[in-house]
Formats: sequence, structure tokens, C-alpha cells
Amino acid sequence: MSLNPRLVKESFSVIEPQADKATAYFYGRLFAESPHLRGMFPPAMDVQRDRLFSALTRIVWSLDSPDSLAAYLGQLGRDHRKYGVLAEHYTAVGNALLATVRRFAADVWNHEIEAAWVAAYTAAAELMIGAAGSDTEAAPAWWLADVIDHEQRHRDIAVITLRPTERMAFTPGQYVTVQTARWPRVWRTFSIANAPRPDNTIRLHVRSVPGGWVSTTLTRHTRIGDTLMLGPPMGTMAPCDRSTRDVLCVAGGTGLAPLKAIIEHIIASGRRPNIHLLYGARTSEELYDLPDLIRMASSFPWLRVLPVVSDEPSFDGMRGHLPEVTQRFHSWAEHDVYVCGPTSMVNETVRRLQVDGVPLSRIHRDVIQAER
Repeated sequence: MSLNPRLVKESFSVIEPQADKATAYFYGRLFAESPHLRGMFPPAMDVQRDRLFSALTRIVWSLDSPDSLAAYLGQLGRDHRKYGVLAEHYTAVGNALLATVRRFAADVWNHEIEAAWVAAYTAAAELMIGAAGSDTEAAPAWWLADVIDHEQRHRDIAVITLRPTERMAFTPGQYVTVQTARWPRVWRTFSIANAPRPDNTIRLHVRSVPGGWVSTTLTRHTRIGDTLMLGPPMGTMAPCDRSTRDVLCVAGGTGLAPLKAIIEHIIASGRRPNIHLLYGARTSEELYDLPDLIRMASSFPWLRVLPVVSDEPSFDGMRGHLPEVTQRFHSWAEHDVYVCGPTSMVNETVRRLQVDGVPLSRIHRDVIQAER
């Protein structure tokens, strides 16, 4: 059965404005038909619903980019192992998904569109099942990790150092999902803030947000000696090792974490590109990692760290919002660019960089998802 991306995208565009209702219907249908699956999911489903629709959106709009789609689905399949997902569960999910799409795209639905969705889901499920199967002997479904350091850098920000009990292979720029003992089955994503180390330790930069179950637990209730659970590393914002271009990094808040890992990797690689790091926050006290960045710059003179503050008029330094600040410099068109931070900041920064001549292929982006 051949894929028909056009039909899937056209019908999905009918569903997108009804995302909240569609995802609620999907999970209601799934749990009604397969109640034994409910135990795999967290008690509160709001974040889970958002993640489902975000993943589905990415899959649908990547159907005609098979290489990037396969890489993403492979990561999803490996990540689903931590929930205990088995191959047979994909049938129940597929049935609930097809029923949901049929209901919310009823105005355009026909046999041809149904066949297109069946083909697309079958191909996606096979890729995820295959990736999970091949990963079974190569890596655990999840890692236990001991907290070996916890630094409260700001009332809402902590830098946490973990040592997984088994070797964890990852690429600079990737993130992991974290589960705490206080909130079973509730996983939240945090970027790894360092390049791979011989001692297998990883650092996380965590900002607590109002109502954030996991982030608040990590910043305020986690101590040295505690144990966390980590999902497999994910994400595709990796450094361009073959590039000879200079580098621009634009980091908003704890979006610094993956960019710091990439900078560490570049320094360790022996390459000597000029690296500009625009590191932004609302106030100077939220520039929680500035001393360590200054230390890095002192030992690597090709790194220039530029702190930027948006909401502190008395700040003795660069003031403004990061997207606008990027345009105060010479052209970045010949640079490799990495951007991470809140969604609005990332989107606007990428838009302005493109307007200024940076090809989209050279802009690597990631978004810090606000926990709820």
C-alpha cells in the first residue's frame, strides 16, 4: 500500500483547529476499547494530549521527507519502551486514531482518504516497532540515575548533576525525559547541558514553573543521593562536525543547556571556529550560568559570551529581546546557527535570521516546552 501524503495532510488540516477535542476523543476511545492501557499514562492527561498532537503534527507534515521522518519515528519507538509499550499495543492505538480522524474530518472523509491514513499509520507503526525491537539488546528501556550534585542557582532554577547507573550514549544537543519518585508515570523533558563525559555524568538545567509537578520537584525537593528515572536521549539538534563555518548560538533562559553541550563538544573537537553566544534572560539574576560561561570563554578565546537582559533597565550590559538583538550585529549568513528557548523567542529569532539571509538549512532549533 503506497503512501499518499497529500490526502493525509489535507484531511489533517481539517482536524488541526479542533486539536483539543480530537485528542480528548482519541484517548477516550482508546481507554474505552483498551482499558488496560490506562495504567501506562499519567493521572493528569493535559500535557500528554498536547504531546500527542504535537507528535502527530510533525509526523503528518514530514510524510514526504522520509529520512527525517524515519529518524523521528525511530526515536519515538525507542522512547515508548519506557512506558512498557509492546508491538500489539499499536493496533489499539491505530484503531483509536483512525476513528478519531474519521470523526473530526467527516466533512471530507472518503474511502481514498481512509486508505491513505491506514497506509501512513501502518508504515509509522512498523518503523517504531522495528526501532524498539533493535534497541532492546543495545540499551535499557530507561536508566536509573543518582543525583550527585544539586546547585540552586536562582530561586526557580537548579543545575543538577546525575550519574546514570548504566552507560548512556547521547549526542550533544539532545534531551532526556525525567520521572521522579514523587510523580510516577509523569515524564518531562530536559536538555542535557554537557557533552559526553568519561565519568558518564550529565547535567540538567531546570526551571520550575507554576504548577509544574516535575520541575518543582527537581528544583525544590530533590537532594544529593536521590534517584531519578531517565528515558532514552532524543532530539536532532546535533553539532555540524564537518562544517568549517563560524557559529552563532542564541539561548533564552534554560534553553542554554543544549547549546552549552554543543559548545563544549566543539571546544573538545579541536576545531577553532569563532563562536558567538547570545545568552538572554529577563533579569541579570536569571543569568544563572554566566560565571561558568565566562570561565569557558577565558580558556577558549574563540568563544564570545554576550549576556542580554530584557526587563532590567539598570543592567550594565546589552539590553533587549534576543530576536531583535541578533540584528544588531553583522550578517550571520555564513554561520551555523543554533537557537533554543521559549517557543515565541525561537520562532521570531528564526524568522529574523532568515530575513537577514541565513539559509534555513543552517539554522538548528529546539524549543523549551513549558511544563504544566
